[in-house]
Amino acid sequence: MAFRKFGVTAVGTLLGGTFATYALRKDEVLARVEMEAKPIKRARKLPLRNEQLSALQSGEEYDVLIIGGGATGAGCALDACTRGLKTALVEANDFASGTSSRSTKLIHGGVRYLQKAILGLDIEQYNMVKEALRERASMLQSAPHLTHPLPIMLPVYQWWQVPYFWAGIKAYDFVAGDRNVKSSYYLSKQDALERFPMLKSDKLCGAIVYYDGQQDDARMCLAVALTAARHGATVANHVEVQELLKKKDESGKEVLCGAKLRDNLTKKEWTVKAKCIINATGPFTDSIRKMDDPNVKEICCPSSGVHIVLPGYYSPQQMGLLDPATSDGRVIFFLPWQRQTIAGTTDSPCEVTRNPKPSEDEIQFILNEIKHYLNKDVDVRRGDVLSAWSGIRPLVSDPNKDDTQSLARNHIVHVSKSNLITIAGGKWTTYRAMAEHTIDAAIKACDLKPLRSECITDQLQIEGAHGWTPTMYIRLVQDFGLECEVAQHLAKAYGDRAYPVAKLASLTGKRWPIIGKRIHPEFPYIDAEIRYGVREYACTAVDMIARRLRLAFLNVQAAQEALPIVCDIMAEELGWSKDEKERQMKAAVDFLNNEMGQAVSRSLKDAPVNLSNDEIKTYKKRFEVIDKDKKGYVSINDIRRALKSFGDADISGEELHEILREIDTNMNGQVELEEYLQMMSAIKSGTVAYSRFARVAEFEEAKQNELRAKHKISVDRSGGGL
Repeated sequence: MAFRKFGVTAVGTLLGGTFATYALRKDEVLARVEMEAKPIKRARKLPLRNEQLSALQSGEEYDVLIIGGGATGAGCALDACTRGLKTALVEANDFASGTSSRSTKLIHGGVRYLQKAILGLDIEQYNMVKEALRERASMLQSAPHLTHPLPIMLPVYQWWQVPYFWAGIKAYDFVAGDRNVKSSYYLSKQDALERFPMLKSDKLCGAIVYYDGQQDDARMCLAVALTAARHGATVANHVEVQELLKKKDESGKEVLCGAKLRDNLTKKEWTVKAKCIINATGPFTDSIRKMDDPNVKEICCPSSGVHIVLPGYYSPQQMGLLDPATSDGRVIFFLPWQRQTIAGTTDSPCEVTRNPKPSEDEIQFILNEIKHYLNKDVDVRRGDVLSAWSGIRPLVSDPNKDDTQSLARNHIVHVSKSNLITIAGGKWTTYRAMAEHTIDAAIKACDLKPLRSECITDQLQIEGAHGWTPTMYIRLVQDFGLECEVAQHLAKAYGDRAYPVAKLASLTGKRWPIIGKRIHPEFPYIDAEIRYGVREYACTAVDMIARRLRLAFLNVQAAQEALPIVCDIMAEELGWSKDEKERQMKAAVDFLNNEMGQAVSRSLKDAPVNLSNDEIKTYKKRFEVIDKDKKGYVSINDIRRALKSFGDADISGEELHEILREIDTNMNGQVELEEYLQMMSAIKSGTVAYSRFARVAEFEEAKQNELRAKHKISVDRSGGGL
């Protein structure tokens, strides 16, 4: 069976690869000619949000009104305005607040889709992969500061799989043609372990390494929206569509002519006129379609994908891992991202909500799957999960298929009877092509008159890309006196806009760094980014910690610790009152607890205490030794003091928080006796393999016993003699 698949794969590779290479070269030449023939004007200054709202409320008619500020909506706005159409975009929450900020962060064609295309002779899947690989190259070129190539390792544990996987990955390279990132290659067992030391070595035969792209998804979406704004589009976040407006055209047909909008921050409502309305709302596609026609058939099949973030030591800095065959048949990625490790994803049907939450079962599933590929030295612990989130994929449903795993990520463009243009399905990588197809359909359906008939966004440089170079961070260090790590972060996150960000940084009062106060000691985010984030349309604390900065996605505990500073600076910039600042703090904490996984219950929490009386006495004694102040609970300072007592004086704040999170089931930043007993009971029963807090308590008790022994009065001196 395996060799039959291999034969089909090899033949498909030769035929498909040859055709795809020719087609891609032809497309590339045409795109280059179009770009040279119709150069676009220099982008203008970025308007403030209140200026954008004033434009929306001016009563002028727009050619295009786009609903949805995710990747697809932002892409549509950029395509429309660069063709010369008067464009508006509104987003009910924040740019990329939904699926577009909760992806796997990959820019990819889809290895498993190509496998299905070749083995199933599915031309639709093949075309989707071909398009995605073309768009992958375009994204890497249009935003080099936010994207980069990433090698991904496919470990092989059976010899017959080596030629099978090698042929499949080479097919991936061939379909990419001239736009391939880098060529894939085979690694021996020894070389694979050298590149990925955490990999399980038992029965390892070797590995195949291929390349895809990686991005900062939320900032990429924001950069596209900002680029559209600089080219004349009116973009506004936290503005929701309440109602679609219609009128009769010359033939008596009812067509859309505008929408009733509401600013969700001020609650102000108004109407806006538009010749064409585009529905690019992802999982909420059907809710907008039902505004147009309450009886319309639903076309979206939402699927939940959960990701978790683990400490950076779980993976090498420049090598990802692909698990091609999990227990439920899905692919699991294990990737370095922002100096941490991201793992996911799950795939299960779900309800559409604006506040998707990860579940403990999904987190445990990912942890269990990655254990299969890591060696025994890497103890995969629940307490190492720094953040977890759920994203809702807006898959296009197929009535002939029952499970979401078999749903293709192909996109569809639908035009309703009243000319509502709906773009649904697709994936992050193909956002630009989806936008192109959507605007083409809008021009035709609504008889729009653009200055340019053809799309010119292929490889168009977006916000921050124009003056960026891989070494520009050195100038930031030399010209502004920033820390090297901070400068590298600013260059990657903002591109050539890092210079105006640096100009907003405050003096540190130190010899070095001269400017740039960190908002958290463990991350390179500085105060200036909060001030600049407001200029990038950040309106809430959640906008800032989740999407302008990526702190909430990297470490929820650190994000909560940085919140007071974030809210203080935003209050200065936006003029918040004391009550408003408290409301923002509460909303951000709720976001971290529910949507970023901080309050996801541990299996330990409800575990019964199954200890003998003697064991309870022992553990109670150890607990009291750490709780020197007799508070009734153990704080992070108690843990730090205990660690210092047996030589771990240099332990980082992140590690301290990890120790605390392992046992703090109440999520109140304290360890109570009951929680400690539950942990020890779980270790006894085998539910939990290890606890660093338990080891701290054991060592602290041993040290106290040792000190008592030293101070014990000997018999010789009991009479007061010398």
